[in-house]
Amino acid sequence: MTLNQLRAFLAVARLGSFSAAAVALGMTQPSISELVRRLEEEYRLKLFVRGARRLSITAAGEGLLPFAEQAVQAADQADKSLRSLTSLTGGVAIFGLLRNANYYFLSQLIETFHTRYPEVRLKIVGLNSVEVAEAVASGDLEAGLVVLPIDTDGLQVRPLLRSEVMFVSADPERTRAPMTIEGLAAAPLVLYDAHYGWRDPTRRQLSERAQLAGVTLDASVEVEHVESALGVVAMGGGDTIVSRAIVESATFPSGLHTSVFEEPLYDTIAVVQRVGAVLSPATREISRLAQSILLEHADPADRLVPAPRP
Repeated sequence: MTLNQLRAFLAVARLGSFSAAAVALGMTQPSISELVRRLEEEYRLKLFVRGARRLSITAAGEGLLPFAEQAVQAADQADKSLRSLTSLTGGVAIFGLLRNANYYFLSQLIETFHTRYPEVRLKIVGLNSVEVAEAVASGDLEAGLVVLPIDTDGLQVRPLLRSEVMFVSADPERTRAPMTIEGLAAAPLVLYDAHYGWRDPTRRQLSERAQLAGVTLDASVEVEHVESALGVVAMGGGDTIVSRAIVESATFPSGLHTSVFEEPLYDTIAVVQRVGAVLSPATREISRLAQSILLEHADPADRLVPAPRP
């Protein structure tokens, strides 16, 4: 039993003749007859009674009818699903974003993509870079944006741009000069991404510097979100570090003061996917669009690759 045989059988049953079925399926009448004949011979059952003026379906044909309809419908749906993966008229775009993606103008990503491709479903996951990298490596995500450094085993990494990391305090005296790693070690630190702790990429960079300088970095307060950390700092609860993109955002609290590090420190943003993986068309397009939006709003001096066309 083949799908072609079932399609021919269904067309004859619905239209009542071999000639009409042939026209509907774009085949010749002998071809339709042959497909039905082979199906009947395979099971040694008559599916139709061929009269002089009309064609009648038999009891065996009536029994086959609902199963033939289900099989053909399932095959058509499977075909549509697979074809949607080679176009942008369907399918799912799965992409991981930075936890603080909105500060990099990526809040417009979903709206822009959905406007251009309304038939594509989106699964956008906002995670810490550690978890994005792990999810891409395991295949739970097709691709994503991360802050480096991350564990790169099995990953293809494309650095896109850098954003300088800055020291933030409510005390203007503490920001009059560039911050040193020794000064940071002595500060009452309020750090975010508490769940990931020192696995967080920015913290990893600071920890490595502290080790080389022979000092230890400890947090007085740890919270989950950067907004919470800035709120604690604004109330005089300590000092923190954030990227320049956050400092320059409209939501950065007034009254806070910033300074750069004596040895400049940067968050490097990269796009990652598994080595050798072929992205679905939908995910490939949202990845391209995310990179375009990110680079479009970046200072040219911070871009590590040319800005693609939107």
